[in-house]
Amino acid sequence: MASAILATMSASISELKKNPMGTVETGEGGAVAILNHNTPAFYCVPAKAYEALMDRLENFELNAIADARQGQKVIKVDLDDL
Repeated sequence: MASAILATMSASISELKKNPMGTVETGEGGAVAILNHNTPAFYCVPAKAYEALMDRLENFELNAIADARQGQKVIKVDLDDL
């Protein structure tokens, strides 16, 4: 069965086992698709790229909340009263 590989670089599980950090470095900061029998098994994502992905996901979620609340009644609050 054919699968889309959502990374510009790929490596086999054997290559990952032999040289984990070398495999990560081949992605040059991006994800590396790890293949098992020529099918993507998982993606190896550097910490910096994963953190950026999580930040972006959080922004999308916050934007969805803001969109859902658009048009609701505004309640003015004085911070000193809290």
